[in-house]
Amino acid sequence: MSRILFVSLFLMVSTLAKAESISANTVTTNSTGSSDGVQQQLQGFNLNGYSNNGQKTWEVNGDKADIFDDKIKITNVDANFYGKENANLKSDTGTINKVSGQIHLQNNVVITAERGTKMTTDTLDWDRNKDLVTTRDPVKITDSQGVITGKGLTAHPNLKQASINKNVKAVINTLQPAVAPNAQKVTITCDGPMQMDQLHFHATFIDNVVAVEESTGRTLYADKMDVWFDDKNKKIKKVICKGNVRAIQGNNASYADEMVYTGDDQKLVMTGRPKIVFDTGSGKGSGMFQQMGK
Repeated sequence: MSRILFVSLFLMVSTLAKAESISANTVTTNSTGSSDGVQQQLQGFNLNGYSNNGQKTWEVNGDKADIFDDKIKITNVDANFYGKENANLKSDTGTINKVSGQIHLQNNVVITAERGTKMTTDTLDWDRNKDLVTTRDPVKITDSQGVITGKGLTAHPNLKQASINKNVKAVINTLQPAVAPNAQKVTITCDGPMQMDQLHFHATFIDNVVAVEESTGRTLYADKMDVWFDDKNKKIKKVICKGNVRAIQGNNASYADEMVYTGDDQKLVMTGRPKIVFDTGSGKGSGMFQQMGK
Protein backbone atom coordinates (compact mmCIF):
# COMPACT_ATOMS: atom_id res chain seq x y z
CA MET A 1 0.00 0.00 0.00
CA SER A 2 1.44 3.42 -0.94
CA ARG A 3 2.13 6.12 1.63
CA ILE A 4 -0.62 8.33 0.13
CA LEU A 5 -3.22 5.55 0.42
CA PHE A 6 -2.12 4.71 3.95
CA VAL A 7 -2.50 8.35 5.03
CA SER A 8 -5.89 8.52 3.31
CA LEU A 9 -7.12 5.46 5.24
CA PHE A 10 -5.72 6.82 8.50
CA LEU A 11 -7.58 10.10 8.08
CA MET A 12 -10.78 8.23 7.22
CA VAL A 13 -10.58 6.20 10.44
CA SER A 14 -9.90 9.35 12.46
CA THR A 15 -13.19 10.84 11.28
CA LEU A 16 -15.13 7.78 12.48
CA ALA A 17 -14.13 7.50 16.11
CA LYS A 18 -11.24 6.96 18.45
CA ALA A 19 -9.76 3.53 19.17
CA GLU A 20 -10.76 2.10 15.79
CA SER A 21 -8.71 0.48 13.05
CA ILE A 22 -9.52 -0.25 9.43
CA SER A 23 -7.91 -2.61 6.92
CA ALA A 24 -8.53 -3.92 3.42
CA ASN A 25 -7.02 -6.50 1.09
CA THR A 26 -7.14 -4.20 -1.94
CA VAL A 27 -7.60 -0.44 -2.25
CA THR A 28 -8.67 1.30 -5.47
CA THR A 29 -8.58 5.11 -5.59
CA ASN A 30 -10.30 7.54 -7.92
CA SER A 31 -8.32 10.75 -8.05
CA THR A 32 -10.86 12.60 -10.21
CA GLY A 33 -13.96 11.25 -8.48
CA SER A 34 -16.52 8.99 -10.11
CA SER A 35 -19.94 10.03 -11.33
CA ASP A 36 -21.58 8.46 -8.28
CA GLY A 37 -19.19 10.13 -5.84
CA VAL A 38 -17.09 7.08 -4.92
CA GLN A 39 -13.59 8.20 -3.91
CA GLN A 40 -12.10 4.84 -2.95
CA GLN A 41 -13.13 1.20 -3.10
CA LEU A 42 -11.90 -1.37 -0.58
CA GLN A 43 -11.96 -5.13 -1.13
CA GLY A 44 -12.09 -7.34 1.96
CA PHE A 45 -13.12 -4.48 4.26
CA ASN A 46 -12.53 -4.74 8.03
CA LEU A 47 -13.23 -2.16 10.76
CA ASN A 48 -12.45 -2.88 14.42
CA GLY A 49 -13.47 -1.09 17.62
CA TYR A 50 -11.63 -1.23 20.95
CA SER A 51 -12.34 -0.36 24.58
CA ASN A 52 -10.22 2.14 26.54
CA ASN A 53 -8.01 -0.71 27.77
CA GLY A 54 -7.35 -1.92 24.23
CA GLN A 55 -9.71 -4.90 24.19
CA LYS A 56 -11.60 -5.52 20.94
CA THR A 57 -15.32 -4.91 21.50
CA TRP A 58 -16.65 -5.23 17.95
CA GLU A 59 -15.68 -5.67 14.32
CA VAL A 60 -17.36 -5.08 10.97
CA ASN A 61 -16.35 -7.10 7.92
CA GLY A 62 -17.54 -6.82 4.33
CA ASP A 63 -16.75 -8.09 0.86
CA LYS A 64 -16.46 -4.56 -0.52
CA ALA A 65 -16.65 -0.97 0.72
CA ASP A 66 -17.25 2.17 -1.37
CA ILE A 67 -15.84 5.31 0.27
CA PHE A 68 -17.70 8.61 -0.13
CA ASP A 69 -17.09 12.04 1.44
CA ASP A 70 -19.49 11.42 4.32
CA LYS A 71 -20.14 7.67 4.36
CA ILE A 72 -18.88 4.16 3.68
CA LYS A 73 -21.18 1.68 1.90
CA ILE A 74 -20.46 -2.00 2.61
CA THR A 75 -21.74 -5.13 0.88
CA ASN A 76 -22.31 -8.47 2.66
CA VAL A 77 -21.87 -7.18 6.19
CA ASP A 78 -20.61 -9.67 8.78
CA ALA A 79 -20.16 -8.04 12.22
CA ASN A 80 -19.28 -9.45 15.63
CA PHE A 81 -19.90 -8.09 19.14
CA TYR A 82 -17.59 -9.17 21.96
CA GLY A 83 -18.28 -9.08 25.69
CA LYS A 84 -19.85 -11.24 28.39
CA GLU A 85 -21.87 -12.84 25.60
CA ASN A 86 -20.83 -12.60 21.97
CA ALA A 87 -23.20 -12.02 19.06
CA ASN A 88 -23.02 -11.95 15.27
CA LEU A 89 -24.82 -9.61 12.86
CA LYS A 90 -25.27 -10.09 9.13
CA SER A 91 -26.96 -8.05 6.39
CA ASP A 92 -26.77 -7.65 2.63
CA THR A 93 -25.67 -4.00 2.85
CA GLY A 94 -24.55 -1.46 5.42
CA THR A 95 -23.76 2.26 5.50
CA ILE A 96 -21.38 3.84 8.02
CA ASN A 97 -21.82 7.55 8.73
CA LYS A 98 -18.24 8.87 8.88
CA VAL A 99 -19.22 11.79 11.13
CA SER A 100 -21.43 10.07 13.74
CA GLY A 101 -20.05 6.55 13.33
CA GLN A 102 -23.58 5.09 13.28
CA ILE A 103 -24.27 2.15 10.96
CA HIS A 104 -27.46 1.56 8.99
CA LEU A 105 -27.99 -2.08 7.92
CA GLN A 106 -30.47 -3.19 5.28
CA ASN A 107 -31.91 -6.34 3.68
CA ASN A 108 -31.86 -9.76 5.36
CA VAL A 109 -30.67 -8.40 8.70
CA VAL A 110 -29.96 -11.20 11.21
CA ILE A 111 -28.54 -11.02 14.74
CA THR A 112 -27.55 -14.33 16.35
CA ALA A 113 -26.59 -14.36 20.03
CA GLU A 114 -24.07 -16.85 21.38
CA ARG A 115 -26.77 -18.73 23.32
CA GLY A 116 -28.79 -19.26 20.12
CA THR A 117 -31.37 -16.44 20.24
CA LYS A 118 -31.93 -15.03 16.74
CA MET A 119 -33.54 -11.78 15.57
CA THR A 120 -34.47 -11.01 11.95
CA THR A 121 -35.72 -7.78 10.38
CA ASP A 122 -35.47 -5.70 7.18
CA THR A 123 -33.45 -2.71 8.42
CA LEU A 124 -31.47 -1.91 11.55
CA ASP A 125 -29.62 1.11 12.95
CA TRP A 126 -26.59 0.37 15.13
CA ASP A 127 -25.43 3.07 17.54
CA ARG A 128 -21.99 1.88 18.62
CA ASN A 129 -21.58 4.61 21.24
CA LYS A 130 -24.79 3.64 23.06
CA ASP A 131 -24.38 -0.07 22.31
CA LEU A 132 -27.93 -0.24 20.94
CA VAL A 133 -29.65 -1.49 17.79
CA THR A 134 -33.04 -0.12 16.69
CA THR A 135 -35.58 -0.60 13.92
CA ARG A 136 -39.11 0.49 13.06
CA ASP A 137 -39.71 -2.56 10.88
CA PRO A 138 -41.34 -5.88 11.77
CA VAL A 139 -39.07 -8.13 13.84
CA LYS A 140 -38.96 -11.81 14.73
CA ILE A 141 -37.06 -13.23 17.72
CA THR A 142 -36.65 -16.98 18.11
CA ASP A 143 -35.02 -19.16 20.75
CA SER A 144 -35.42 -22.64 22.23
CA GLN A 145 -38.51 -21.60 24.17
CA GLY A 146 -40.56 -19.88 21.51
CA VAL A 147 -41.06 -17.12 18.94
CA ILE A 148 -41.79 -13.42 19.46
CA THR A 149 -42.94 -11.11 16.66
CA GLY A 150 -43.82 -7.44 16.59
CA LYS A 151 -43.05 -4.10 15.01
CA GLY A 152 -40.20 -1.84 16.05
CA LEU A 153 -37.37 -2.78 18.39
CA THR A 154 -34.70 -1.32 20.67
CA ALA A 155 -32.15 -3.80 22.01
CA HIS A 156 -28.59 -4.46 23.05
CA PRO A 157 -26.76 -6.29 20.26
CA ASN A 158 -26.62 -9.53 22.27
CA LEU A 159 -30.46 -9.41 22.58
CA LYS A 160 -30.36 -10.03 26.34
CA GLN A 161 -32.43 -6.90 26.87
CA ALA A 162 -34.91 -5.75 24.24
CA SER A 163 -38.12 -3.79 23.81
CA ILE A 164 -40.61 -4.42 21.00
CA ASN A 165 -42.77 -1.38 20.32
CA LYS A 166 -46.16 -2.73 19.22
CA ASN A 167 -48.29 -5.54 17.75
CA VAL A 168 -46.52 -8.10 19.92
CA LYS A 169 -47.16 -11.84 19.73
CA ALA A 170 -45.21 -14.37 21.80
CA VAL A 171 -45.68 -18.13 21.37
CA ILE A 172 -44.08 -19.83 24.38
CA ASN A 173 -43.37 -23.53 24.90
CA THR A 174 -43.72 -24.20 28.62
CA LEU A 175 -41.61 -27.36 28.26
CA GLN A 176 -38.94 -28.23 25.70
CA PRO A 177 -40.25 -30.56 22.95
CA ALA A 178 -37.34 -32.93 23.67
CA VAL A 179 -38.63 -33.30 27.24
CA ALA A 180 -42.33 -33.31 26.40
CA PRO A 181 -43.29 -33.79 22.72
CA ASN A 182 -46.80 -32.48 23.45
CA ALA A 183 -45.50 -29.47 25.39
CA GLN A 184 -48.04 -26.91 26.47
CA LYS A 185 -48.05 -23.73 24.41
CA VAL A 186 -49.11 -20.31 25.66
CA THR A 187 -49.66 -17.45 23.19
CA ILE A 188 -49.44 -13.92 24.59
CA THR A 189 -50.39 -10.86 22.54
CA CYS A 190 -50.42 -7.16 23.42
CA ASP A 191 -50.60 -3.77 21.76
CA GLY A 192 -47.18 -3.00 23.24
CA PRO A 193 -44.63 -2.21 24.19
CA MET A 194 -43.22 -5.54 25.35
CA GLN A 195 -39.95 -5.59 27.27
CA MET A 196 -37.81 -8.68 27.75
CA ASP A 197 -34.84 -9.17 30.05
CA GLN A 198 -33.14 -12.49 29.44
CA LEU A 199 -30.60 -11.73 32.16
CA HIS A 200 -33.40 -12.19 34.69
CA PHE A 201 -35.68 -14.42 32.54
CA HIS A 202 -38.45 -11.83 32.71
CA ALA A 203 -40.83 -10.25 30.19
CA THR A 204 -43.41 -7.48 30.55
CA PHE A 205 -46.42 -7.18 28.21
CA ILE A 206 -48.35 -3.88 28.22
CA ASP A 207 -51.75 -2.75 26.94
CA ASN A 208 -54.57 -5.12 25.93
CA VAL A 209 -52.70 -8.24 27.00
CA VAL A 210 -54.27 -11.61 26.10
CA ALA A 211 -52.73 -14.97 27.08
CA VAL A 212 -54.20 -18.18 25.64
CA GLU A 213 -53.32 -21.71 26.69
CA GLU A 214 -53.50 -23.63 23.42
CA SER A 215 -54.60 -27.08 24.59
CA THR A 216 -57.42 -25.94 26.90
CA GLY A 217 -58.47 -22.59 25.42
CA ARG A 218 -58.10 -20.91 28.81
CA THR A 219 -57.69 -17.18 28.25
CA LEU A 220 -56.30 -14.48 30.53
CA TYR A 221 -56.82 -10.75 29.92
CA ALA A 222 -55.02 -7.81 31.60
CA ASP A 223 -53.72 -4.30 31.10
CA LYS A 224 -50.23 -5.45 32.10
CA MET A 225 -48.66 -8.88 32.48
CA ASP A 226 -45.25 -9.74 33.98
CA VAL A 227 -43.93 -13.22 33.23
CA TRP A 228 -40.92 -14.91 34.85
CA PHE A 229 -39.40 -18.07 33.38
CA ASP A 230 -37.61 -21.00 34.99
CA ASP A 231 -34.60 -21.25 32.68
CA LYS A 232 -33.49 -24.61 34.07
CA ASN A 233 -36.83 -26.39 33.55
CA LYS A 234 -38.00 -24.19 30.64
CA LYS A 235 -41.33 -23.48 32.34
CA ILE A 236 -43.34 -20.43 33.28
CA LYS A 237 -42.35 -19.72 36.88
CA LYS A 238 -44.64 -16.84 37.79
CA VAL A 239 -47.17 -14.51 36.17
CA ILE A 240 -48.52 -11.26 37.66
CA CYS A 241 -51.47 -9.63 35.89
CA LYS A 242 -52.71 -6.14 36.76
CA GLY A 243 -55.61 -3.98 35.63
CA ASN A 244 -58.99 -5.24 34.37
CA VAL A 245 -57.94 -8.87 34.83
CA ARG A 246 -60.16 -11.68 33.54
CA ALA A 247 -59.55 -15.42 33.36
CA ILE A 248 -61.98 -17.25 31.08
CA GLN A 249 -62.51 -20.92 30.23
CA GLY A 250 -65.79 -21.92 28.66
CA ASN A 251 -68.52 -20.84 31.09
CA ASN A 252 -66.02 -20.27 33.91
CA ALA A 253 -64.81 -16.73 34.54
CA SER A 254 -62.76 -14.97 37.20
CA TYR A 255 -62.39 -11.20 37.60
CA ALA A 256 -59.99 -9.17 39.77
CA ASP A 257 -57.74 -6.13 39.92
CA GLU A 258 -54.71 -8.41 40.18
CA MET A 259 -53.97 -12.09 39.65
CA VAL A 260 -50.79 -13.98 40.52
CA TYR A 261 -50.03 -17.38 38.98
CA THR A 262 -47.23 -19.56 40.39
CA GLY A 263 -45.96 -22.39 38.20
CA ASP A 264 -44.65 -24.72 40.90
CA ASP A 265 -48.06 -25.28 42.50
CA GLN A 266 -50.16 -24.02 39.53
CA LYS A 267 -52.21 -21.71 41.73
CA LEU A 268 -53.95 -18.55 40.61
CA VAL A 269 -54.51 -16.05 43.44
CA MET A 270 -56.88 -13.11 42.87
CA THR A 271 -56.86 -9.85 44.84
CA GLY A 272 -58.75 -6.57 44.55
CA ARG A 273 -62.53 -7.10 44.25
CA PRO A 274 -62.29 -10.74 43.09
CA LYS A 275 -65.34 -12.28 41.45
CA ILE A 276 -65.76 -15.86 40.28
CA VAL A 277 -68.42 -17.29 37.98
CA PHE A 278 -68.04 -21.00 37.19
CA ASP A 279 -69.93 -23.97 35.83
CA THR A 280 -69.89 -26.76 38.44
CA GLY A 281 -70.29 -29.33 35.70
CA SER A 282 -67.03 -28.49 33.95
CA GLY A 283 -63.66 -30.09 34.68
CA LYS A 284 -60.77 -28.28 36.29
CA GLY A 285 -58.25 -29.28 33.63
CA SER A 286 -54.56 -28.68 34.08
CA GLY A 287 -51.91 -26.22 33.10
CA MET A 288 -51.44 -22.50 33.47
CA PHE A 289 -54.98 -21.74 34.75
CA GLN A 290 -55.63 -25.08 36.42
CA GLN A 291 -57.13 -23.79 39.68
CA MET A 292 -58.87 -20.66 38.46
CA GLY A 293 -62.18 -21.89 39.86
CA LYS A 294 -60.91 -22.29 43.42
